[in-house]
Amino acid sequence: MPDSPRPALDFSHWPPGCTWSAKASVFRLYSPGADSVEIEVWDRLEDETGRRHAMAAGDDGYWSARVNGDLKGKWYAYHIHPPDPVPSGMEPYWGPVSDPWSKHVASRNHYLQHARSLVEAGDAYDWEGDTWVKVEDYRDLIIYEAHIKDFTAHLNGKLDHAGSYKGFLGAGDRGGIPYLKELGVNAVEFLPLQKAARFEPPYMETTASGVSNTWNYYGRNHWGYMTSHFFVPETQYASDADQDPGAWVGTNLTARNELRDVVKALHRNRMAVIMDVVYNHVSQYDINALKQAAKGEYFKLDENGKYTSESGCGNDSNTHHPEFRRLIIESVLYWMREYHVDGFRFDLAHLIDWETIDEITLEARKLNPDVILIAEPWGGGYDPTGFSKRGWLTWNDQIRNGVKGYDPVHGKGYIFGTWHHESDRGSIENYLRGTILGGSNGRFETSKTALNYLESHDGYTLGDFIRIGLNQNLIHEKVRRDEVVVLKDNELRLSKLAAMFLFAAQGSVMIHQGQEFGRAKWIVPGRVNDPNSGRLDHNSYEKDNATNYIDYSDLEQNRGLFEYYRGLIALRKTSPALRKAHPDSVRIVGNSDPLLLSALIDGESSGDSFHYVISFNGNVLIDHELVLPEGFWEIVATGEYASNKSLAKISGRVIIPPASGLILRQQR
Repeated sequence: MPDSPRPALDFSHWPPGCTWSAKASVFRLYSPGADSVEIEVWDRLEDETGRRHAMAAGDDGYWSARVNGDLKGKWYAYHIHPPDPVPSGMEPYWGPVSDPWSKHVASRNHYLQHARSLVEAGDAYDWEGDTWVKVEDYRDLIIYEAHIKDFTAHLNGKLDHAGSYKGFLGAGDRGGIPYLKELGVNAVEFLPLQKAARFEPPYMETTASGVSNTWNYYGRNHWGYMTSHFFVPETQYASDADQDPGAWVGTNLTARNELRDVVKALHRNRMAVIMDVVYNHVSQYDINALKQAAKGEYFKLDENGKYTSESGCGNDSNTHHPEFRRLIIESVLYWMREYHVDGFRFDLAHLIDWETIDEITLEARKLNPDVILIAEPWGGGYDPTGFSKRGWLTWNDQIRNGVKGYDPVHGKGYIFGTWHHESDRGSIENYLRGTILGGSNGRFETSKTALNYLESHDGYTLGDFIRIGLNQNLIHEKVRRDEVVVLKDNELRLSKLAAMFLFAAQGSVMIHQGQEFGRAKWIVPGRVNDPNSGRLDHNSYEKDNATNYIDYSDLEQNRGLFEYYRGLIALRKTSPALRKAHPDSVRIVGNSDPLLLSALIDGESSGDSFHYVISFNGNVLIDHELVLPEGFWEIVATGEYASNKSLAKISGRVIIPPASGLILRQQR
């Protein structure tokens, strides 16, 4: 029979999860609808059967148990039994489930995961005096969006410990932190690092719950946007992780310490660390404790007791509920305290209710006033202005769509010499000023909250968008990789024009890994029978292969664009007026051609030592003559080159070639 906890003990003041001491451990689980709950403890991970202990129900919806003895290093899981018949707010019994408040779990490489939680006493890690990066103004950020494995896994990178946290440190030939230093960015935004369900059911297999995988040929959720444990680092990226199907991964704390090593090393190199976090849903497939424990409290359900899916992922979180709100806030603070994370990008942030958003803002800024809070401002709605009013950096899809377009066939933008359906000349001018409210397509109260980008992990790469925009057959044709990797003349010209606009617009900047050399995301043929192999990919979330891995030999073939990005980054970092000038200091110069956009930027409001002239010619065939203000002007960027040093001095008039731009400066 299971051991019973001593009934006289009051557990109401104990936190959720496991609290260890050398004499006994206390376990707490929120499951208000359960009929009974047991905890099972295993001495060793490989043991099939452990010792079960009954848990006592409290008036607050929590079940608690005290288990005597020193359990440090042992593994545990919960058996949550619903009433019979099972009510709509509960799931049927699935077997043992891990603790949703675990700080470490081991799991099997299988879509069900079968995770077990580790009893631990906390651990010592030598941070060597490390603390958060101080960010006084979001507009100083130049963010590089990266995936731990994709950034380091390609064989051409020749990195030690490729595809892991350790590999990101960059010992070897190419990639990792040394590459980021060479490029010049000052922040890294990692695709999800919280423990996720990275396996989906095999293609065309139907699960016990009746879900049939008819869409994912690879049976993977490679990018990790299916969170399963909100306090646990992804164990798949540990240097000693066993990647074999069915194997246990996370058998030790390697992932925890290696991720800390990455954060500490990035901080040493003056780069902030931002985590992409997914609190709007959990995995659809794994044996998930939140679903088993309190489906009706943790998730939004329809009138039939089914999960809602505004997230598109089959189970929307109920962030209004106090227990889920508590989990989110404690998770955010935990990553700040224990991993020194500088900020967070919230996936589909509009699915999180405003009260929770405000609590996150309050508590995170209380801990670190300089914390970086970033919203993807859609999901069940669209409200970038709402996040801007709260001082959150917010993804600016308006500049993305206006400059490059939304669809490379039916919705091209300015760099192609046309207008995206939501944009016009007034919009382009306002994007340059910071996409400010009151201007055309304005979204932000101040440019401090505008996070400008043209490419992210979602959709086509900027390079592929341009390739297809100039050759629409590529959207449905299979090609050889060597036919598309090297940017052709027109493709390179548009790539540079887009980059110049991005780095000259007021606000902060994000680029996605490989954008700086026109990365082509070509679907590689392989063991998986993917009918789309040989095409350019617009959604590669499921591919743990060279489709996603960064091939640094491509950089050498497009080095001119890489050097152009390096020059723009250096220029922006030394030119406050190109990122944080007052909107009134950005004066548009009138002309008769709406595709010729020129502006004079006064450097005084930003404390810049220079005034600037910037000009973009969106015409694909027509060049333009620009009359310069009085005096001599230094050329710092053209359609060919970019630098923070003077390339030449000119006065009078200058020609802006088609699909090109120019940045000039003059000492003020």
